[in-house]
Amino acid sequence: MFPILRRAFWILGVAVFLLIVFLPGYTKLQELKDKNRDLEAKIKKYRIENSLLQEELRLTKDDPLYQERIAREKMGVVRKGEVPIRIIPEREQ
Repeated sequence: MFPILRRAFWILGVAVFLLIVFLPGYTKLQELKDKNRDLEAKIKKYRIENSLLQEELRLTKDDPLYQERIAREKMGVVRKGEVPIRIIPEREQ
């Protein structure tokens, strides 16, 4: 009876020892995997944003209609003979 109990005690001791040794490494591995997943998502988001900005840059350089739209909307440029009209929204009371 005692040899079985002694063997069970040793097995339990080895299992606890292995948990103490490997559990911190396993939790760190899981944290790093989560961080990697987050960084991969950011990379994907930034690649999409970069491609949209590249397209906007191409349009700004090569497309005269886009250049005119940007000049009108963002810089307030008007053609000769046009009268600019500014709409001021009413204040809510």
